[in-house]
Amino acid sequence: MVSPQRLQVVSDQGAALTMLNAVRLQILQALAEPASATGIAGQLAMPRQRVNYHLRQLESAGLVELVEERRKGNCTERIVRATARGYVVDPAMLGQLDADPDPAGDRLSATFLVSVLARGVREIAQQRRRAAAQKKQLPTLTIDTEIAFGSATAQARFAADLTNAVNEVIARHHDETSPRRRRFRLVLGSYPMPAAEKTEQ
Repeated sequence: MVSPQRLQVVSDQGAALTMLNAVRLQILQALAEPASATGIAGQLAMPRQRVNYHLRQLESAGLVELVEERRKGNCTERIVRATARGYVVDPAMLGQLDADPDPAGDRLSATFLVSVLARGVREIAQQRRRAAAQKKQLPTLTIDTEIAFGSATAQARFAADLTNAVNEVIARHHDETSPRRRRFRLVLGSYPMPAAEKTEQ
C-alpha cells in the first residue's frame, strides 16, 4: 500500500470549504491511519450515520481515499484514510484578497514577511501541480535552521552580513545570457521562535 503524501496543498475552493469544518477536521485527524466509519464513530463518540455523511463529503473533495473493502457478513466495510499527513490551504483561494507583497513594503516588518511566505505557498502550489502533470520533480531548496543573538545590535550586524553575502553569491551565479536560463525566486527571512519551540543550547 502506497503511503499518503506528506503534505497536500488544497487549491480547490470547494475542497477547502469542505475541509474547514470542525467535525471534518476531527475526522481527518483520526484518519491518519486507515479506519472504517464505525471505527471513527467509536473514536469520536459520534453516530456512525453522521460520520458516514462527512466521510462522503471528504472523499468527494479528494481529501479521503479508499484503502480497501472488507466483507463483514452480508455487508461490505469500507476502510479509508486521509490523503495526506498534513494540509495547507492555498492562499490563492482568497482571490483578490490574497496578500501580495508590496514592492515598496517595509522589509523589516512581520506583515511583509507573511505576505512573501503566502506568495511562496501560492506559487509553489501552482508549480507543483504543473510538475506533477508532467511527471517531473520540482527543483527547490530549503535551508531551515536556528540562530541565537546576544543583542539587537548583533542581530542587525548579522542581517547586514547575510545580505552582503547573499548579494555576492547572486552576483557570482546570476546568468542573463544563457538561452536555457530559468528564473528562481530566493526568499530569506527570520522571525523569533515561539517560546514553546525554543531549544536548550
